[in-house]
Amino acid sequence: MRVVVLGAGYAGVVLGNRLERRLPSGVELVVVDDTGDHLVQHELHRAIRRPEFADDITVPLRDIFDRARVEVATVERVDTDDRAVHLADGTSIDYDVAAVCLGAQTAYYGLPGVETHSVPLKRLADADRIRREFRDVVGAGGGTVVVGGAGLSGVQTAGELAAFAREQGVADAVDVLLVEQYEDVAPTFPASFQRAVREELDREGVEVRTDVTVEQATESAVETEDFVVPYDLFVWTGGIRGVDAVGGERVDVRADLATDEQTLVVGDAARVVDSEGRAVPASAQAAVREARVAARNVQRLVADRRDASEGFRPRLERYTFESPGWLVSVGDGAVAQVGPSVFRGRAAKALKTGVGAGYLASASGVRSAVEIVREEFSGERPRRS
Repeated sequence: MRVVVLGAGYAGVVLGNRLERRLPSGVELVVVDDTGDHLVQHELHRAIRRPEFADDITVPLRDIFDRARVEVATVERVDTDDRAVHLADGTSIDYDVAAVCLGAQTAYYGLPGVETHSVPLKRLADADRIRREFRDVVGAGGGTVVVGGAGLSGVQTAGELAAFAREQGVADAVDVLLVEQYEDVAPTFPASFQRAVREELDREGVEVRTDVTVEQATESAVETEDFVVPYDLFVWTGGIRGVDAVGGERVDVRADLATDEQTLVVGDAARVVDSEGRAVPASAQAAVREARVAARNVQRLVADRRDASEGFRPRLERYTFESPGWLVSVGDGAVAQVGPSVFRGRAAKALKTGVGAGYLASASGVRSAVEIVREEFSGERPRRS
């Protein structure tokens, strides 16, 4: 019997780790990922200003998994009818139970020119490109950077670039503009959190324009319903969609995370409605918690297939979304919400650093976790892990 986990983001790593402990010894566990490394996505923006930080947010899968066989390959298509994963190299992997944890891609919503002329922030190569193009802006004596989308990724990117400009001594020559189609930054979050994020953006020198809908982009300007903004660098963080391997749309799943009797979809690849009928936001914390439920459900599906029961689908656990709080970096600052309380400054940075370091440690990146703490609180740049 074979269980496959597709993707090694937050959901795939947590799920794979748990299945290594939970699956019977006779069950083969395969993890398929296109890079062979786990990227700590919520810290990716920091590699824009600190390229050496890339080493500390990248954990080789061989350091994470002991039992699982890791296949470095790109998933091209998942055939749930034939229970087969088709790979870009023309090969395929059959499965008895699969968990699709392939994450999401940047969504451009068909806006003319936006995909062509903008830079997303999904991979280390994106952070590197943003850094190089930003340094070109600085080298040319200044200019305008536009960040489209004021969700947490856009907020972190805009804050990082503003801090980068200040660090380079060109804060007065480089304008960082964050545009958002809704009325507030971090539009899906509580009002108190939104206010604190907006204040931190103001402190960092980021110009924020809300109620602005991007209509198209050219090689030199972003065009909205009401005005045109010439830019020197355009970063797009305006939304997500499903990966091509699952048809380009996030898969709708119920609270048990299952699409059929042998396939689950977990993390950003899924659009989850939880046990109380609430839509679950796409986030790292949701992916991690979904993966814990998915591990128990995979275990039940495997036990059911091994017992060769017919006509009785095992009762699967249902996921309920409960957030302990929210965290976001804004340049050299941070905002944290725990329950009704919102923190800024050193307390928020301590919370965000502790969460990041704890996650890395749990994913076998202990040295990376130590470097995060050192860099945040001593001002030292992280050393190569």
